[in-house]
Amino acid sequence: MTQKTCSMTKIKALLIALAFLLPAISYSQDKNDFNPIQTGVTSLGIAPDARGSSQGDLGAATDPDVNSQFWNPSKYAFAYSQGGISLSYTPWLRKLVNDIFLAYVAGYWKVGRNDNQALSASLRYFSLGEVTTSPVTGGAQTLNPFEMAFDLGYSRKLSEKFSMGIVFRYIYSDLGFSDSYAGDQNTGASAFSADISGYYTTFPVIGRNECQWSLGWDISNIGSKVSYDNGNNPAFLPTNLRIGTTFTFPLADYHNLSLSLDLNKLLVPTRPREADFDMDDPEGQRAYNDALENWENMSPITGIFKSFSDAPGGMSEELKEINWSLGGEYNYNQQFFLRAGYYHEHASKGNRQYFTMGAGFALNVMRLDVAYMLATAQTSPLDQTLRFTLTFDMDGLRDIFGR
Repeated sequence: MTQKTCSMTKIKALLIALAFLLPAISYSQDKNDFNPIQTGVTSLGIAPDARGSSQGDLGAATDPDVNSQFWNPSKYAFAYSQGGISLSYTPWLRKLVNDIFLAYVAGYWKVGRNDNQALSASLRYFSLGEVTTSPVTGGAQTLNPFEMAFDLGYSRKLSEKFSMGIVFRYIYSDLGFSDSYAGDQNTGASAFSADISGYYTTFPVIGRNECQWSLGWDISNIGSKVSYDNGNNPAFLPTNLRIGTTFTFPLADYHNLSLSLDLNKLLVPTRPREADFDMDDPEGQRAYNDALENWENMSPITGIFKSFSDAPGGMSEELKEINWSLGGEYNYNQQFFLRAGYYHEHASKGNRQYFTMGAGFALNVMRLDVAYMLATAQTSPLDQTLRFTLTFDMDGLRDIFGR
C-alpha cells in the first residue's frame, strides 16, 4: 500500500476515537482541561447487548442473563436457566457512516451436581467497514479493518449468596496499518487479558414483600499491552473496574421493578501532556520526555496501581475519571420488560452523556431486546444508536424437543 492508502485507513480507524472526542471538543469550556485516558482496542469498552445498554450501560449487579460475560461473569453461577445463547448487533456511529458495526455472541452452561458453577464464552467482532483505497500507482485495494476478542470463563458459587468468576481473553486488532516503503506487512496486533469478578445477592423482607439486593464488581482486561508497530509504541488495554448495586422490589403480583447504579473507572495511567510541563524551559522538556518514557515503559500491573494517583489535577481529577450509570427495569412476569437509564462521563474525560431506553419481550424459548440511545449533545455521533439482542433459553428448547 502507499502512504496515501495508509492515511485513509487511519482516518477510518480514528472514527472510534471521534465517538468519544467530538462531544468533549464541542462542549468543554476549557480545552486545556480535556484529558481523557488513552488506551488501545477501545472497542472492548462498547456495551454489546440491548438489556444493559438500555439501562445506561450497566450490569455489574443486575439479575444474571446470557450476556453477563461482559458485565460480570460471576453472575452465571446464579443463573436461573441451565444454559443459554444470545446474538447481539449494534450499528455503530450510524450518524457518520453506515458500515461500522459490533456483532456479539455469548453463551453459558451450568455444570456440577448442584448447578453451582458455570462455563461461559463470548465472541465480539467490531468491523470498521470497508475502505477502498486509491493508490498513486496500481489498482485500488479494498481493506476491512476490524477488532475482535474471544474469551472463555468459569464461575462458581462460594456460598449461598456469593460467587466469583474468571475469564481469559484473546484479543486481535487489525486496523490496516502498513508501510509498503518500509516493507512492513499488515499483520495486526494480538494481546491476552483476564477478568476477575464477584457477585453477592440476598433477599431481604421489607414489610410483607420479599425483595432482592445485589452487589457486583468486575475488573476486566487485565493483560498485556497491544502494539501495531512490531513492539514499538505499545498501548494499554482498557483495563476497567466496574462496581454496581441493584435493588429489586415487587410492585404487585407479577410486577417487579429494579433500580441499579454502576460506577466505572479505567485502571490505566494517564499519559503525560506537554500542557502540564514548561516546554519553553529545557528542564521542562527533559521532565516531559522522562515522564513520557516512564509511561511508555510502565507495565500494565504497575499502571493499574498508578491509575489511582497519577492524574495531573490530583484527587479532584481522579474523581472525574469515575463514570456512573443509573438505570431501571420494569418486568411483568418475566415476559415483558421496559427499561431506561442515564450514563454520565465528565466533560474533561470524554463528555459521553446520554439517556437510554429499551424494551424486551420473552417467550419460553427466546427473548428479543432492543435499546435506543439519546445523547444530550445533538452533535454527538453516538446519538440514536440502536442495539438488538436475541436470546435463546436452553431450558425452553429442552421442553419443546424433549429431554
